[in-house]
Amino acid sequence: MTELSAAHAAAVTDRNRLARSAYNGDRDLAARQSLYQWQTPRYDLPGIVAEKLSEVHGRVVDVGCGNGKFIQRLRQDRPDLTVLGLDIAPGILAGVPGPVAVAEATRLPLATASVDAALALHMLYHVPDIAQAVRELSRVVTRDGLVLASTNSDCDKAELDDLWQRAAGDVLGTERGPARISLSARFSLEKAPAFLGEKFGRVKTIELPGTITVRDPEPVIAHMASYRAWADQHDVPFDATIERARAIVAGQIARRGAFEINCKGGILVCRR
Repeated sequence: MTELSAAHAAAVTDRNRLARSAYNGDRDLAARQSLYQWQTPRYDLPGIVAEKLSEVHGRVVDVGCGNGKFIQRLRQDRPDLTVLGLDIAPGILAGVPGPVAVAEATRLPLATASVDAALALHMLYHVPDIAQAVRELSRVVTRDGLVLASTNSDCDKAELDDLWQRAAGDVLGTERGPARISLSARFSLEKAPAFLGEKFGRVKTIELPGTITVRDPEPVIAHMASYRAWADQHDVPFDATIERARAIVAGQIARRGAFEINCKGGILVCRR
């Protein structure tokens, strides 16, 4: 995936688009999350996060907590922790058990050194000023505190990028259509250590590669359709491209028995 254009970068970070459309509820986020149930090997991301926090006691803040999957797991596995969820989208917070608050990652409503760990999971690429968000994460954690961030690799789900361009090309009557927007490109697994390394002396990357194998087009189509909030950024009729992608995936499954997607995400463990 090539670097985002300025227009795409602006769209990925647009606060109104994120709060009022992309994450006004959890439907689209849940569609992206659900695709991983067909991944091999299966990674229990909330479980991995809970395990990384095994030596943390006290207060944890989940910045950009979304639909609260990690908060729910921590409340289940670590009832001893005090967990606060923050997000810019009031709509998605409606279903998250409190305490939660609406807040910006670049202006955290927390005192300096007031939490023992901070989570920034698959969200820093949505922040306009990533460096400032990293400074805020560093500010609010204690001196020996822990920060866990996560994102996807630049090569993550390349098959979906190819599928989109094939489908868009068919809709437009060209060989290849325009690339689909990449949400994580600004803070990919490859770029993240440089951002985080500005404030944390130790940044360890845990790579989580896998292969998603589906025998029904619907999980793939639901994932692609979850980008509807950015439909205006794709320079192609969105619904028509989604339907053409459905036909392409169905055809491949009929011929080969499955549609495969290579994915690669990761968690970054950060300490001073």
